[in-house]
Amino acid sequence: MTDNQTYLTKDGYAKLKAELEVLVHTRRKEIASRIQEAKELGDLSENAEYQEAKNEQAFNEGRIEELENTLRHAQVIEDGRKSDGRVRVGSHLKAEVNGKTVELELVGSNEADPLVGRISNESPLGQVLLGKSAGDMVSVTTPKGQTAYTITSVS
Repeated sequence: MTDNQTYLTKDGYAKLKAELEVLVHTRRKEIASRIQEAKELGDLSENAEYQEAKNEQAFNEGRIEELENTLRHAQVIEDGRKSDGRVRVGSHLKAEVNGKTVELELVGSNEADPLVGRISNESPLGQVLLGKSAGDMVSVTTPKGQTAYTITSVS
């Protein structure tokens, strides 16, 4: 992961912090115990349980490193409702697209989930929405071609 600043909501920061605590204080101990038990089974070169536990340990340590880096470079975004009416990270907005109203929340890339309307500030749509306000129209290129969004409200 890069050393760039990461935007997180308060809730997102808390979730990552909680995940880190579990990985460091619970999973590490569980994996170490599995490794010790597997060592007691004998020859490590042909010990599938040992190899599996070591792979899990490597994955766990990689995730710990990733979370620590993310949290170290995190900027917790304020509630978007305190904005000046312009879209920024943390804003909730409604927009008209293809005759339908969609509800979106602009979040940092770690919290993005387009299927539930959480759009990354780094995505093409997020980038064109930043700084816009109600009544503005933006256009973004998608795999299906150009898509126009008309912002109806920002909170």
